[in-house]
Order: sequence, then structure tokens, then C-alpha cells
Amino acid sequence: MSQTTMSGRIEQGVCTIDIEQTAESLHAYAILEGVAIRPGDTVQLHGAPSGIGFGERLSVPCRYTIIRAGWFERMWTQFTGLLELTELYEVGFMPKEAT
Repeated sequence: MSQTTMSGRIEQGVCTIDIEQTAESLHAYAILEGVAIRPGDTVQLHGAPSGIGFGERLSVPCRYTIIRAGWFERMWTQFTGLLELTELYEVGFMPKEAT
């Protein structure tokens, strides 16, 4: 389902939430099949579990809402993402202090 608002296009559907908290893995994924998420888009999950106990794994269906970014928001997100990436370069190439 898709609709348009002042802030952007809105899409809704059902996805799969995969949560695991074990000694081997600690993750929480929202798997949206057939949907591309682009820079600046906002994804909201409705009714997703907030946590599970240690040693558990859970995979459940959940509803999602995607608010698509407009052209300006998308370009701004890409631009600021590149600037934040350059901060990593600065840390990686700092000269060593002489001891």
C-alpha cells in the first residue's frame, strides 16, 4: 500500500523480524522482502518485540511503515554520510608520537 503526504511517500506492509540473543550471535533484523530502502528513508516497525531472554531466538511477522525521503533529503543524507566517513580517515592516519 502506498500514499503520499507532505513529508513524502508512505508505504506499508508486512515484514519478518529476526531477533537472536545467544553466545554465538546478538542481532535484530527487520527483513523487508522486495522493498528497497534508500538513503534518507525512515522505517517504523509496529508491534515488534522489544527484547528476548539470553539463549533465545525469535522470528515473527510484523507491520512496517516506510516514509520515503524526497530528493533534497536523499542528497543531504548522502552528502553528510560522506563527511562522517572522512572522520574515520582522520583517526586512521594520525601520526605516532615520538617516545
